[in-house]
Amino acid sequence: MASPVPKDKKTVLLIAFDGSRTARRAVQYAGRFLTADRAVVLTVWSPMDRGSDPGNYDYDLDGPPDPRDDELDIALAEAQRINDEGVELAVGAGLPAEPMRRAVTYTVWQSIIEAADELDADLIITGTRATTGFRSLLQSSVADHVMRRGHRPVLIVPPEP
Repeated sequence: MASPVPKDKKTVLLIAFDGSRTARRAVQYAGRFLTADRAVVLTVWSPMDRGSDPGNYDYDLDGPPDPRDDELDIALAEAQRINDEGVELAVGAGLPAEPMRRAVTYTVWQSIIEAADELDADLIITGTRATTGFRSLLQSSVADHVMRRGHRPVLIVPPEP
């Protein structure tokens, strides 16, 4: 038998948000059907290393390359814009939303699982492309990986019919 959840534990939702139509739909469903003490809107992004010299063999082994101080990482700016949009949608849906942006270090799905673990999230919410048939055998969705490889409950919202 599972141990009871302490009454003073805050409920935490992690909403994976990439700006897609299904991600927006997932936020709407979360606001319509769920309540929580915290709703963290997570946008995972891939850093750009636009200034690297191909002959430079210095490797950054602690994760993705850090943006150079003298240039704006376009991918980070886009991730901030997308994340701000997700937070705004979540607040508009009645959720106590807060932003979280994370640079991908391995895969998007692994970054989502790691963020959920760090937050001790009670539920992960994500949209999906809902691929079927032969295509789904060749190309799993991020949502599918989060559901199969994470150990937390996942609400997967499919695209509109």
